[in-house]
Amino acid sequence: MRADETTIGSERELRVFLGEPTSLSIRKVKTQLDESSVAFIQQSPFLVIGSASQSGSCDVSPRGDQPGFVSVESSRHLMIPERPGNRRLDTLSNIIENPHVGLIFIVPGVIETLRVNGIATITKDPSLLEKMAVKGKPPLVGIYVEVEECYLHCGKAFLRSSLWSPDTWNRPSNSLDSAAILAKHTNSSKEDMVSLLNESYTKRLY
Repeated sequence: MRADETTIGSERELRVFLGEPTSLSIRKVKTQLDESSVAFIQQSPFLVIGSASQSGSCDVSPRGDQPGFVSVESSRHLMIPERPGNRRLDTLSNIIENPHVGLIFIVPGVIETLRVNGIATITKDPSLLEKMAVKGKPPLVGIYVEVEECYLHCGKAFLRSSLWSPDTWNRPSNSLDSAAILAKHTNSSKEDMVSLLNESYTKRLY
């Protein structure tokens, strides 16, 4: 989209339109994990991690497992296991170029989320990885995050979307055929994609 008179081009102009942050939104930001933050992470089975390359190309990627899959190593450090995926390694490649990451931890049914921003490194330390094994399979590497900011994010997005309301889960728009979409995007047959997804989801989770 090209810049024109309808484009907001400075933070000053942005603040004129949307205002300043509340004092609460400033005060809630902490530089380390307290007991309540640790409890939130331990109950979370799912997070998304945002990263960017040195050039600014961005990526957001999901991570999920049983609650507690993210290990809190200290009030300033946490560890995310890197389970088998498609080997694109978008997040990991970005971290090598630019270690700044943003995490959002989600607990089903809870409308608030926990946000953590920090500096990430990729570790192959067996002392950290072996304790994160599932079915006898430790991750080959993990994402080790030094916490810089931690705060609870309000639940308005979940309220607006009704994400945790079961009566919204079976809308016609939710009837998505992932195999058909993937087949179209890769110029493959739907049957091949059904087989590929089934194998990946049943044999290559860990």
